[in-house]
Amino acid sequence: MAHDLPAAQRFYSEIFGWEYEAGPGTLGPYVRALKDGDPVAGLNATARRLDSPAAWLPHVAALDADRTANTVRECGGTVAVGPLDAAEDGRTAIAADIAGAGFGIWQMGEAGGGVPFRHSPGAPVWTELITSDATWASKFYQMVFGYQARTARTVPGADRLTLYFEDQPVCGIRGVDGRLPRDRGSYWLVYFSVTDADATAARLSELGGEVIEPEETPIGRVIRATDPEGAPFALLQRR
Repeated sequence: MAHDLPAAQRFYSEIFGWEYEAGPGTLGPYVRALKDGDPVAGLNATARRLDSPAAWLPHVAALDADRTANTVRECGGTVAVGPLDAAEDGRTAIAADIAGAGFGIWQMGEAGGGVPFRHSPGAPVWTELITSDATWASKFYQMVFGYQARTARTVPGADRLTLYFEDQPVCGIRGVDGRLPRDRGSYWLVYFSVTDADATAARLSELGGEVIEPEETPIGRVIRATDPEGAPFALLQRR
């Protein structure tokens, strides 16, 4: 969700090598990002129209977007947009959990329109909810999407959970107590695979982004950053 779509396209093309094609304009100007010909993300100029900060908005697959949107409301979340049709690609909605973290709901249409989960450079490889309390937030996603929560093993003693669906890890939740950004609150952090995290971080700094926090983890080097509009994301260089 960007304010200046052409500027966002240039920035991510420079750091991830993305190319673009036009997508359905249901929510405003929208392009699909392609890496080696495969769709890896979407960029949409909706943030300004919704009076929201620029942000990456992970979408969760649903068999029935309307029913899922109703469940979101019943469980204390909100639905800001939709559900509505995205041409023949599918049906979508923009929602927020009980702590205000935004996410999308995606019901795939007959024409497809899904994004493959890949581990090649420039593709998203993981998502993590940054919120005040991991256990409290996890209850919402368990009720809405049927996830199971397990303690994350990456950082012993930290307030971290991993959500599973049918025994497969889907995403993480990190509780940070009172250390949430005042201008953003709870949010989803998308991790993108890169071959050289430090070189990519240096390039994004040159292009107006900001490096927030480098970190060595059991799975590789992680660098948290923001793009020039302030949207948080992370780089992951696997071991």
